[in-house]
Amino acid sequence: MKVLIDECAPRALKTFLAKCGHECITVQEAGWSGKRNGELLTLAESRVDVLITLDTNLKYQQNLLQRRIRILVIAARSNRLADLAPYFSECASAIASIEPGQICVIGDQR
Repeated sequence: MKVLIDECAPRALKTFLAKCGHECITVQEAGWSGKRNGELLTLAESRVDVLITLDTNLKYQQNLLQRRIRILVIAARSNRLADLAPYFSECASAIASIEPGQICVIGDQR
């Protein structure tokens, strides 16, 4: 899968997913830093299969009904690597099963 990693996620996630066989690019590498969510989703849909973000409000802020991109949200205590790394394996598993147009939330969903 082609994976876009949002700018709020650590680069270590890219390294981990690449070792799992996914083609990964960060928002910064794509030249999309600072783009608002709607614009980012539109740009990403033509280049990647999955967007990984830490933005737990994305599903409330965007109309995802007509989107083809798969969205994976990591809900963690913070965006620090120590809080996110425990979810890396679950990310790799979710990428394999998430369907186009679907949003999947993993992690601390309190």
